[in-house]
Amino acid sequence: MGTDHSVHPDPACELLDVRTVAALLGCSTRHIYRLADAGLMPGPLRLGHLVRWRRRRILAWLEEGCFAEATRKGRGR
Repeated sequence: MGTDHSVHPDPACELLDVRTVAALLGCSTRHIYRLADAGLMPGPLRLGHLVRWRRRRILAWLEEGCFAEATRKGRGR
């Protein structure tokens, strides 16, 4: 009996780089970093030197109206 070890990526778990997030939002990569640093959008995952965002979190954030992450967590004013 063999075991299937192939990877079947789930599109909802896909990790996006800053250029892809910027293209999705229609802004510059610098603006993405500023939004994330200010807590105004979902923060990235840091994997060593790599910085990635979860596609699912970005799409959910857009659907919810792009509310600041800090506000959603109860830390906003």
